[in-house]
Amino acid sequence: MAQLPVDTTSSWSGISGSRNSVGPRSPLRFKSPDAGAHGMADLICLRAGLRSSPSLPRSSSTRAPPPASQSQVTVRFTSPLFCCAKLCKSRPLLAAALEVSKDGSSADLANSLPCKGAVETLRSADAVCFDVDSTVILDEGIDELADFCGAGKAVAEWTAKAMTGTVPFEEALAARLSLIKPSLSQVEECLKKRPPRISPGMADLVKKLKSNNIDVFLVSGGFRQMIKPVAFELGIPPENIIANQLLFGTSGEYAGFDPAEPTSRSGGKAKAVQQIKKDRGYKIVVMIGDGATDLEARQPGGADLFICYAGVQMREPVAAEADWVVFYFQELITKLP
Repeated sequence: MAQLPVDTTSSWSGISGSRNSVGPRSPLRFKSPDAGAHGMADLICLRAGLRSSPSLPRSSSTRAPPPASQSQVTVRFTSPLFCCAKLCKSRPLLAAALEVSKDGSSADLANSLPCKGAVETLRSADAVCFDVDSTVILDEGIDELADFCGAGKAVAEWTAKAMTGTVPFEEALAARLSLIKPSLSQVEECLKKRPPRISPGMADLVKKLKSNNIDVFLVSGGFRQMIKPVAFELGIPPENIIANQLLFGTSGEYAGFDPAEPTSRSGGKAKAVQQIKKDRGYKIVVMIGDGATDLEARQPGGADLFICYAGVQMREPVAAEADWVVFYFQELITKLP
């Protein structure tokens, strides 16, 4: 049976060009993605009330929603592909429900206040690489797909193992996909009915980074087919996506995933960042994410700084090892000139 990936673009296509790391850096230029990505991009929206928010551990590090008097907000997107989403008093304020408070145990993290060196590294970065699930977006993409296909609980357990580093990522990925076995039509239908939700402040952070001539990459253990619409909305070119690739047979049936992708295995994000630095001639690259695989990117020749984003999921073992822990993307925006 022939195995045909939906997207035949190589993981590293488009990043082989180099940039002079001594001279001034030119702004990131966005190339329009294919029509398929454009068509799916308008499906990304803030899904409030229809489905429950991603669960957070009910501990001292979880903040309760704000009083009713504060529970009305209008979320606006700059793209004409998006319509405004209003979260009214009858529904919980999504952003607040997903915040992780600095109260309690998380307040004791010394790295929640950045040292001077961490801020300087961010400001002088050539590029910032973002994890996608529970960082750029509020969802865990593979869990969403699994739930849509009826295998949610079992897959979520494997996701938790992968993100805390208790099992090799490649083992968790293979196990989860063997439980889901998503067809091409199921992936497309899932994106249509459950479009990814971009995290609050993410779009503003990307704009701020670009205004500082800092390139942006998405480095994910998720699936390229589900990440392209997110990248399009944020103005990140498709060649700046390093992610896994689902494979399908000639009739659209699930046929596995591409094991050659660096993010299909443990330590893959470090290799991805190393390759980005080599191909682009970058001197300083920052990694931002929430999981153990993101922390792994901070290896010799890889990320020079690891920022743990705990605004959706607070993974304390990861946060404890991070150079800097943030709970809101605004914290990073205010540190940039």
